[in-house]
Amino acid sequence: MSQTPNDVRYIPALSFNWLTPLYDPLLQWVMREETFKRKLVQRANIQPQMKVLDLGCGTGTLTLMLKRAHPEAQITGLDGDSEVLDIARNKSRGADIQWDEGLASSLPYPDSAFDRVVTSLVIHHLVTDDKRRAFEEVYRVLKPNGELYVLDFGAPHSSLTRFMTKYMRRLEEAADNFDGLIPLFVTEAGFGSVKEAENFVTVFGPLSIIQAVKGT
Repeated sequence: MSQTPNDVRYIPALSFNWLTPLYDPLLQWVMREETFKRKLVQRANIQPQMKVLDLGCGTGTLTLMLKRAHPEAQITGLDGDSEVLDIARNKSRGADIQWDEGLASSLPYPDSAFDRVVTSLVIHHLVTDDKRRAFEEVYRVLKPNGELYVLDFGAPHSSLTRFMTKYMRRLEEAADNFDGLIPLFVTEAGFGSVKEAENFVTVFGPLSIIQAVKGT
């Protein structure tokens, strides 16, 4: 049986529901969120009329950036947290965006539904098995030749970034990311042309953009 958000104990991105209203200003102040997400939007190479899924959209910052950059594309934001989806809907009033509630490990969409799937700072929240299931689900809902773009914590490239990851490894499920396993999980799900397209340094550790293509 597929899981739904009501079947599991959902843990908000900041771990406590009372912190949800602070999510946007904290990310913008601490991590320069929009800088990295703008790079992701540019990388995704979205064309008019494409169907695009923002997986784990949170409060909709990336979703709105996608729509503003590509107004003729069909943009969908999906998240498992109803509270952050309410914030996203309020932020996007007047924008033609579809907002759905659901989990990355059991996407509520048919096969081959999207041309692009993008996800930002979501994968490190998932346990290892759910990471693998999420990428399998993304592969399923992408059309042939569809593309996946993942912005999240990645393998450190220097002694400084290795030091920075020591604390973050203790939080949530980020060890897989820092061990460089995300490209492996993406490949195991069936994707080809998997590569790290860009990497950045933040106060919490290194970020990477991983991109991949579903074959024909």
